[in-house]
Amino acid sequence: MTLTFHLFYPAPTGHTVQLVSRDIATAAGADPAVGLPMTSTDGAHWSLSLDVPTSLLEADYAYRSVDADGQPSAEPWRPMRHVSLAPSHAVYTLHDRWQTIPGDSPLYTAAFTHAHFARHEPQSPTKATHPRSLILRVPAPRVGKDEHVAIVGSCDSLGNWDPTRAIRMSDAHFPDWEVCLDLDTLTLPFEYKFILRNADGQLHQWEADFNRTWTGSTQRASEVVIVSETPFRDIRPQWKGAGTVIPVFSLRSETSFGVGDLHDLRLLIDWAAETGQSVVQVLPMNDTTATYTYRDSYPYSAISVYALHPIYLSLTDLEPLKDAHQSAVFQRMQRQLNALPDMDYEAVLKGKLDYCRAYFSESGAKVLQSVGYRRFVRENRAWLMPYAVFCYYRDLHGTVDFTRWGDDATYDADRVRALFDAQWETSGEVGYHCFLQYILHTQFSDMADYARRRGVILKGDLPIGVNRASVDAWADTPYFNPQQQAGAPPDDFSAVGQNWGFPTYNWEVMERDGFAWWKARLGKLSEYFDCFRIDHILGFFRIWEVPIDYVRGLCGHFRPALPLTPDEIEAFGLPFDVRYTRPMIRRECLAEVFGDKSDEVLARFLTSIDDAYVAPNALCDTQQKIAALFQNVNDIGLRDALYRLTEEVLFVEDPYTPGHYHPRISADRSLRHHTLTEAYRIAFDRLYTDFFFVRHHDFWRDTALRRLHPLTASTDMLVCGEDLGMIPDSVHEVMDRLRILSLELGRISKIYGVEFTDLRHAPYLSVCTTSTHDMAPLRLWWQEDAERTHRYMHALSYPTHNNEEATPEAAECIVRDHLQAASILTVLPLQDWLAIDGSLRAPDPTRERINIPADPDHYWRYRMHLTLEELLGAEAFNKKIGAMLRESNRTD
Repeated sequence: MTLTFHLFYPAPTGHTVQLVSRDIATAAGADPAVGLPMTSTDGAHWSLSLDVPTSLLEADYAYRSVDADGQPSAEPWRPMRHVSLAPSHAVYTLHDRWQTIPGDSPLYTAAFTHAHFARHEPQSPTKATHPRSLILRVPAPRVGKDEHVAIVGSCDSLGNWDPTRAIRMSDAHFPDWEVCLDLDTLTLPFEYKFILRNADGQLHQWEADFNRTWTGSTQRASEVVIVSETPFRDIRPQWKGAGTVIPVFSLRSETSFGVGDLHDLRLLIDWAAETGQSVVQVLPMNDTTATYTYRDSYPYSAISVYALHPIYLSLTDLEPLKDAHQSAVFQRMQRQLNALPDMDYEAVLKGKLDYCRAYFSESGAKVLQSVGYRRFVRENRAWLMPYAVFCYYRDLHGTVDFTRWGDDATYDADRVRALFDAQWETSGEVGYHCFLQYILHTQFSDMADYARRRGVILKGDLPIGVNRASVDAWADTPYFNPQQQAGAPPDDFSAVGQNWGFPTYNWEVMERDGFAWWKARLGKLSEYFDCFRIDHILGFFRIWEVPIDYVRGLCGHFRPALPLTPDEIEAFGLPFDVRYTRPMIRRECLAEVFGDKSDEVLARFLTSIDDAYVAPNALCDTQQKIAALFQNVNDIGLRDALYRLTEEVLFVEDPYTPGHYHPRISADRSLRHHTLTEAYRIAFDRLYTDFFFVRHHDFWRDTALRRLHPLTASTDMLVCGEDLGMIPDSVHEVMDRLRILSLELGRISKIYGVEFTDLRHAPYLSVCTTSTHDMAPLRLWWQEDAERTHRYMHALSYPTHNNEEATPEAAECIVRDHLQAASILTVLPLQDWLAIDGSLRAPDPTRERINIPADPDHYWRYRMHLTLEELLGAEAFNKKIGAMLRESNRTD
């Protein structure tokens, strides 16, 4: 069998092209580790012919360009190709084009191919059914579920341009469409176009622009010619959609057990589909059960990046309990908890776990012996085994802090395996935790499939960190740095930065095994979601790392980074003094920090450095010591003032390279900065600007590409990034290159000196929203920052902007502005959708806030005030949303 490859690729000067295929090289007797060189006479048309045995029935292959230095680079878009072969044909000729990233690249992701435009009943794959066959293959992702692609052309066998006689193409390899034509019945050369038709064969659309032409001729018998076409040329404007974001715990239905669950998520999907929305976005749903208290309500502090939280298990979808008395008790509990305005996390979790225990006692043995359960354990053993044993140890030792587990503190793979193997199919604790995860997985998988059948894209969330006391930190210790804490530098949400308390990652270790931990994590996420948001995508460029002695985030530093040497600092005109790294203030500044408590503080908490400066004494020279001192003392003002004193530095020494320094973030707001001479302040400010906005541009760009590229390439999910905060220019460059959707808000501009975003000029590859879970929803924002919201409404040319609250009309104006954005997706919080309807909006907007980032102990408990059944029945409101989406071209 002869294979001939033709590739059109105008290569850069000095570049050559290779075909890469382990299958083909092995069959041809070549070294599979070496690319097969192609030849070209003009640097644009490349060819390669080789003979392979007829036993080769299929092959994966790719092309790569090789520069003059021998450095290869793959095609930037869908590089892996596939060809099916049959021994009945002696010659295969393939015509390919070097593939560049199209403008509508999101439509090729699982969000559309598996969900929104998914083909649930695909046709049979195209085969070479004629002695001399021509197979045409065209990418066309934007095809409705009641539509198909067909080919029509200038000869009789192609219908003589009659759309009713066009040949339907196969969607077996969607988003690629294929058709096999008989070369012996075609009149060469011929012209043709691809068209869209509905299920009845009625024409919906001709593709745009010029006719395509096939001029190739062949005299060889038993030949198959395969042509990979350029994508379908759609005449419609770029596709745009809309959706809703809300935490699952915030959902409320008539059957909820005081918290939203997977059954409620199904109802939300129904509402989204019926109003024409294409996306439902949720917050993380991983297990956070560390203390069994309200502190575990924080969904970004998972104890496992794989396990689902039992609180989301739908009791409605389980078989009823056989014990009538128990059943009645739980029914009363359900009514009481569901009547509460907010989630009572502790009561809900206890009630649900009690119910699950009762259900496990009645039905567990049957489930543990089922084929589905055994398959689940087999396929998920790598993470399920350490997780189930971790949960057992957590409850056995009465703490999630594994450093206090005695002999179990260090992960022992053999001991964990022995315990798991002894219990995973029994009624013991390990078996119980496996059972819960199996039920959750089954319910979530069913719900995810339901969303895909309804054409709704389910968008998940990938937290940047994990709980310091998590199964991941216990079982995969080398990946984590427990002496540092992840957080965020100061921003609009918190003037003193954020300290999330998560251990930072040892990226160097992760990179050595090809980021296996991240890839496995994304693989699990893709079982339920076809799109996901990278929480704090900046963490892949550099994380804000806070030393373990600090409570607040102000004295952190970026990692990785290029800290400064004393010589580099002095090159900016600032003589280096190691005292710049030590917390101290001038005596005359004490009153500004401590007020009328200055004398008491000086006597109890400070020590003299010299006649001019004082510093914290050994009692309070770290923030952790201060926190311990004030644990049972109700004087937050004094505690925070002492925190501030420990932050009075101009530089932070790098913990990895002693003698190298980072400028302290927001140092211009410090007393140390104010007491510098004018010349030294100017020198420091120049150094500061260079360090944070110039010095690291290429370094952080290359770091992010090295990390993000293999991760985003490991899944076909649509990737979105949360890119708010202190954003280096390299972030946008990397996100654009990797086609990661950015986040855009009308009320927050990313352009320095510009207050609001003109969403009409937002990038197409973006998600726009009115607010996030870390912000006040629209109505609360209006109350909290009236002057700014009035300026915002003026920018939108809204006629009345002196209201004390956001009226439904004002909220609708803001929502419509976001729907008119250039972004591919507009995804709004449910609270902001409801804000446009005076009869459906919550009576009290202060109860709609989900999180306050500046409060590390915030209780995440918001629940929608009406039920999903009521929302589904709100006919006028739902029709209005549908109309708004149609008017803004955000429906199919």
